[in-house]
Amino acid sequence: MSDSFQRSNLAQSMEAQRAELEHALTGSPFRIYADRMGQQGAKTINILQVAWILRVKRGCEMVFTRLPELLASGERLAKDLRNLRDDGRLGVSWREYIRDAGERAILLIDLLRESGDLFLEHEAAGCPPVLFYEYEKIMDGRDLPVKSNFVLLRIIPSQDVSVDYSRRRPFVIIPPRAGHTAGVGAHEHDSQLGVALREGHPVYLVSFRREPEQDQQLSDVAYAEAAFVREVIRRHPRAPLPAIIGNCQAGWATLVLAATNPDLTGPIIINGSPVTAVSGNIGDNTFRYIAGIFGGVWIPMLLCDLGQGMFDGANLIHNFEMLNPERRLFLKYAELFRDVDTTRESFLATEKWWSSFCFLHENEICWILENLFIGNRLGKNMAYLGSGRQHVDLKQIRAPIIVFASHGDTVTPPQQALNWITDVYENEEEIRVRGQHIIYMVHDDIGHLGIFVSSKVVNREFRQVATTLEAIEALMPGLYEMCIKDVQEHDGRKSFSVELVERSFKDIRALNDNYRDEFPFGAVDRASELQAQIYHTIARPFVRAAVTTFTAQASRSVHPERLSRALMSSRNLMLASFKSISEQVRQSRAKARVDNPFLLAEALYVQHIAQAMICWRDLRDMMYELMFHSMWNTPLQHYFGDRYGVQARQMTLEELRSRPDVQFALKMIATGGFIEAVIRMMALLVSDRGGIRRDRLDRWSRVLTQNEPFRSVPSNRLTTITRQQTIIATLEREQAIETLPLLLDDSEERRRAYLVARYVPGPIAEMSPNTIDLLGRFAQVLEQPPITGDVTENPLAEMKAE
Repeated sequence: MSDSFQRSNLAQSMEAQRAELEHALTGSPFRIYADRMGQQGAKTINILQVAWILRVKRGCEMVFTRLPELLASGERLAKDLRNLRDDGRLGVSWREYIRDAGERAILLIDLLRESGDLFLEHEAAGCPPVLFYEYEKIMDGRDLPVKSNFVLLRIIPSQDVSVDYSRRRPFVIIPPRAGHTAGVGAHEHDSQLGVALREGHPVYLVSFRREPEQDQQLSDVAYAEAAFVREVIRRHPRAPLPAIIGNCQAGWATLVLAATNPDLTGPIIINGSPVTAVSGNIGDNTFRYIAGIFGGVWIPMLLCDLGQGMFDGANLIHNFEMLNPERRLFLKYAELFRDVDTTRESFLATEKWWSSFCFLHENEICWILENLFIGNRLGKNMAYLGSGRQHVDLKQIRAPIIVFASHGDTVTPPQQALNWITDVYENEEEIRVRGQHIIYMVHDDIGHLGIFVSSKVVNREFRQVATTLEAIEALMPGLYEMCIKDVQEHDGRKSFSVELVERSFKDIRALNDNYRDEFPFGAVDRASELQAQIYHTIARPFVRAAVTTFTAQASRSVHPERLSRALMSSRNLMLASFKSISEQVRQSRAKARVDNPFLLAEALYVQHIAQAMICWRDLRDMMYELMFHSMWNTPLQHYFGDRYGVQARQMTLEELRSRPDVQFALKMIATGGFIEAVIRMMALLVSDRGGIRRDRLDRWSRVLTQNEPFRSVPSNRLTTITRQQTIIATLEREQAIETLPLLLDDSEERRRAYLVARYVPGPIAEMSPNTIDLLGRFAQVLEQPPITGDVTENPLAEMKAE
């Protein structure tokens, strides 16, 4: 019996020990680590599957969508050829097409020769800015204490344009320094520059010379741009602060300028700017994977060493063009061959800017890569200028920020243009509490360059922004989307309806897929740092010792972007005679008839070749994405890229109360006067409605800028009051309404304040039920009789300054 008891007790003991061992294993750090690795591996496999499916699906949809059109064109071509054969005119049409195609080929070669000559002349001149308007130099970065190659130009308007240099807001346009010289957005009449001039604004352009100064850094550029803006402010003391327009790379540079000099700028407009350059969606946005596929910052370091410290902007242009190789290598010249009789002037004007390459110093290109395209530090609010002592805190920007993005932009998709907002700020309430205005627009299909140069976009979106800036400054702080709708008037002219709709972070995140796959770029960043350090320690001394001035210049001369243009110039003796031949062709030009079927055959051939190149491009992009995630999105790479340290927790709305400025504003909830009361009511109305239409914004802007007692208050003081009242309306909504009578001493002030609150929203028929109820609350607490009719006249229009 004792033996039986011992055997039972031993079995129970072994069972208990086994259970304890299983618990220790399942709860051990090793098991947790293994589970995490397994989950991350499953997520990576899922991402690879989704990327594969999306890209294959998109490629198949494109092929099968185009296939019926190509087949129909082929059938029509066969039918036309049979008809020509039956009529006996097949040989005549063929001879007509051969002559037309031969003449077009001669004209095309001569046009490319002329473009090559223009390229060489522009290079010899130092690649000056390519502008449509005349200009004069106002300031030179070389004359500043901190030298740079940037220059401030004043644009001279044409004689038929009237510009108000006294009171109209000046515009400062900053073109991108991303490989080209200055000129994008300013080398056509229907451009950002032209629209601003036609609206009566003084316009300045921040240009730059081809070569940077010795040891130039991005902090030197920011210093020069700040000095330029100060000079513009000095020249227009009675005008509002200048509006800064930054295109593409100049957009994030404008944010850096505003963050390090928050007192300088008026509204900021950034167009197609990759502030969060690692963002994008799975199955799309391939450009962001290049650094992870081909190496990090060490390759630009090597190219800079080969160029004696200078990075050739032609490399950036080459990468940009290879993003869509079918356009660069084939369609561009096929379309030029087709329309060579009519596109000569426009091609030469565009090519002059497109082929004007600038240089960047190693300090600049490395900062850009480490803080944007690889490290994503600017988008995380972790970037530093100079020696690392000046933090670029985007939350310090006080000027309104207008962001323009497009779904058709393959270089800077909406995720890269907008995700920095959700990464820098905790939530939309923090934007309001900080008194910031962020307005964004998302176009449906315009491409990257079209954002700056398309006359359609400039005359629609940019014109509406340019004419709404004063009203935007009067807007209550917050996150808004600008929605522009076409309205056809009775006389046939098209006008636009503009509405600013209040948005949340959820709306920006809705532009992303469910993955937010930026995390692998942390591993890319760390690997890039290690590779750069190895190159700097081991290889750099030998490379620099082997490079001379001659080899540096020779390497630039044989760059494919330069060499291809130089070979097509008059320096090529084989092309020298084409100038006289093309003149003879123009005099005796014989175009083929429009209905010539061989023209259709030519178009079909071009479409087939372009479609094949597009399929190759899609296959290449798919391989890039699959290779990137296979290399950098593995469980071990996640640990490698996850920097150790305390992870920041998202701040709640209640925790914002601990900020000193917020506490001060809340303490002033029962203090103030007529101005504070009116602004508070407007903040409550905007927050309650969730947006504001252009006509309401214009009425509010007129109240602030044209009527007393607002007109006599300095703009910075009005901005402070608006921010404080927005904080009160956001954090203490009910108390903000109940304390309104404490801000207004007598019944007359209460009546006028209530009338202003009724006047700005417009007709009652256009108000939402929430707006009507809130106006009823105002009338109740202010002891005013509710107004049943529309208030169409400005209640403050007759008030005089005291």
